[in-house]
Amino acid sequence: MFVITSVAITITAATAIYWYVNRHKPVKHILSEARCFLDMQGAGAGGLIDDWISVWWNKIELPDAKNKIAVITGGARGIGTEVVRGLLQSNMTVIMGVRNPDSVKPLVETMKNGDKIHAYKLDLESLKSVKDFANNVLKTFPEIDILINNAGIMFGDYKLTEDGFESQLAVNYLGHFYLTHLLLPALKKGGKVDPARVVNVTSCGHYPGTINFDDINMKEHYDTTAAYAQSKLAQIMTARFLNRRLEQNNYPVKCYSVHPGIVDTDLFEKSNFSKFPWIKKLFFKTPEKGAISVLYACFNNDILKKGGLYMANCKGGISNRFSKNEKHQESLFKLSCELVGVDAENFGN
Repeated sequence: MFVITSVAITITAATAIYWYVNRHKPVKHILSEARCFLDMQGAGAGGLIDDWISVWWNKIELPDAKNKIAVITGGARGIGTEVVRGLLQSNMTVIMGVRNPDSVKPLVETMKNGDKIHAYKLDLESLKSVKDFANNVLKTFPEIDILINNAGIMFGDYKLTEDGFESQLAVNYLGHFYLTHLLLPALKKGGKVDPARVVNVTSCGHYPGTINFDDINMKEHYDTTAAYAQSKLAQIMTARFLNRRLEQNNYPVKCYSVHPGIVDTDLFEKSNFSKFPWIKKLFFKTPEKGAISVLYACFNNDILKKGGLYMANCKGGISNRFSKNEKHQESLFKLSCELVGVDAENFGN
């Protein structure tokens, strides 16, 4: 009861702040943004409650995965660092794609099996950087067992990348979509004995989302909350569509999307929770606990018959209706291929 009451008070305070900050905007924009904002707060509250009641499900036994290769975007901080730690404890070789490879040196020096880390430069705001990263990986590692699309950003002002994409869409979704295409041949090779896996680290924050097919970069009207929800929704939809396509072609690769929980990381630095740091410390998961669901998607064998699954706290999660519509999934896939310059029929080949 205390948790629920505190969450309700927090949502009320955040709503008041929202209305005050945005009072200068046209009414129709305020209403649409307010609806998405409130839905996002509700999704977050639901996520907090699920983290609390599902704590006993949020567990993973790490296997010995010696001689296997994992690629992860990000990983130098937050949840990603703890995922890397778990992969190393499983004796995997870990390839990290980070903006600054020098930032990985402390992990190499302090983590168990840190000498198994390889870091290459990756900027998900640039398709050229994504391609360069993939080429660097494939030169040394022609077979890959796990791809973890982990790096992400949340909220902030409107910004277009060098390729003309809205920044949250680019970093959270399109950069990873393109990377998955480039690394799929290596994943297919790596899955010959045990199926390889693509794990998209998404969010319960997808729940208010929809895909704005007519203006996916939100140039007409930008709502940072809706943009984040759209990017996270896209990760779930593509995991489902791509997994179905891979299964139809009998390729040994499974795709999953994972909500790691409401985790106390710097991802929230541009959210209203930055004004209430005590709430994060009191109610949010630690990065170590947030990494558990991601590692579960990487290693658990019970989910191999459930490709395309959206998970939270090491079990099936609740995703919105839009994400389950197969026509929407196909439309998004084709649009995404067009945006990154890939022939949809030859995706991953």
